[in-house]
Amino acid sequence: MTKDMATTRWLDRCLKAHGKPDIQNIFPIVQGTLFQDLRKISAEDLVQRNVRGYAIGGLSGGESKLDFSKVVNYTAPLLPKEKPRYLMGVGFAIDIIVCCAMGIDMFDCVFPTHALPFGCALIKTGQLNLKQKQYKKDYNPIDKDCSCSTCKTYTRAYLHGIVTMHTVACHLLTVHNIAFQQHLMKSIRESIKEQRFPEFVKNFVNELYPQRDYPEWVTSALKSVNIDLTD
Repeated sequence: MTKDMATTRWLDRCLKAHGKPDIQNIFPIVQGTLFQDLRKISAEDLVQRNVRGYAIGGLSGGESKLDFSKVVNYTAPLLPKEKPRYLMGVGFAIDIIVCCAMGIDMFDCVFPTHALPFGCALIKTGQLNLKQKQYKKDYNPIDKDCSCSTCKTYTRAYLHGIVTMHTVACHLLTVHNIAFQQHLMKSIRESIKEQRFPEFVKNFVNELYPQRDYPEWVTSALKSVNIDLTD
């Protein structure tokens, strides 16, 4: 990789052609796979351009979570704090929590809707597979604390009954899963504004892993930003 890399050339072409800067934003993508030296070259090149935010790409493609977190932890500080930092392809709740702790502001991922054919509903403690027989007579909502129209109207038992038969089940689960993601980000944002984010992270992680069997990548990533789960 050189200073004349394709990513930078493409960015310069985009900026030259950009005709609606007041209503459209360009977020150049920091590349470099798992190599810190290449990430540094890419980031240094991109921050010289006048854009409104930056993306981190080339991850969530099969690398280990430990490698993934190390790249995010290294790359995020290379980008301006006053501009949004967007991590591409990340949608699992624990990934979002940890990456926010490492300085990421925005995410995108197909996961909340991609998992729908499998009957997957998102909750704070992980996922519900509504295809399973245990939900056949479960008359609770997906999440009693969720205010989405699906949780207000339909039970787990009802969704279990239609999830393998009718496409409307995918629509209903989409409503809930998107609401879950929005509520998660709102909760993160509020905890940061109220200066209780470390406490929020610990509570969330402990609810997800009640046996305190935290994955190594989670503990190491959070510890690198001064959130120690063992405290």
